[in-house]
Amino acid sequence: MLLPLGGPCCGRCGRSFASPVALETDDLPLCHVCRRNLYDFDFARSYGAYTSKMAGAVILLKYQEVTPLATWFAAVLRETFERNREMCLADVVVPVPAHALRLRERGYNHAELIAEPLARSLGLPCRSYLLVRSRPRADKLRLTMRERWRSVRGAYTIRQGLRVDNLRVLLVDDVLTTGATLDACSRALRKGGAAKVVALTVARAIPRQEEAGFEAPRRDQTDELGPIG
Repeated sequence: MLLPLGGPCCGRCGRSFASPVALETDDLPLCHVCRRNLYDFDFARSYGAYTSKMAGAVILLKYQEVTPLATWFAAVLRETFERNREMCLADVVVPVPAHALRLRERGYNHAELIAEPLARSLGLPCRSYLLVRSRPRADKLRLTMRERWRSVRGAYTIRQGLRVDNLRVLLVDDVLTTGATLDACSRALRKGGAAKVVALTVARAIPRQEEAGFEAPRRDQTDELGPIG
């Protein structure tokens, strides 16, 4: 059984706190990353942790197009939306786009398969064409946290000729790992005129112990990382 995340978490990105004491320190408790004001999105939440069972379900949709899973993922994201309705109110739903090479390889974008039924249930338009991934993911199978940030920096743009002026955008993706992808998409949407960007993902990766000491770049440093290669 895939259970939803619970317990105390960051008021902005949803990162779980190890202790409820963090909730007593501020009106809006923030994790160490959000205190650095790293992310460009306004709010993010995930349904569940990226456990082995959750990973298996995500992989079945991502690589084998088991579409009933997309419907289920959309349903749990609707639940997540309702639990955070005030923060998640939006005008349009936008899935995180796949690069054209990946689309030709698979024939579909799994984030779009989740976003479409979610948008229908919310009575919102799904605009999968608004965002474009202009640079493919690095060929390296496993990326370090710093490489993840580099690989998506500037990799997303608003489709030429389109704008999202003053719109509240709900981004949808399968997994939040470092938040770098959602941040990069948010930056592109902001440049296109978006008034607000919130994000929902099916799962959230729990940081490995060996990565606990990683120093996430401040917002004013991220552009210095540049792309890999």
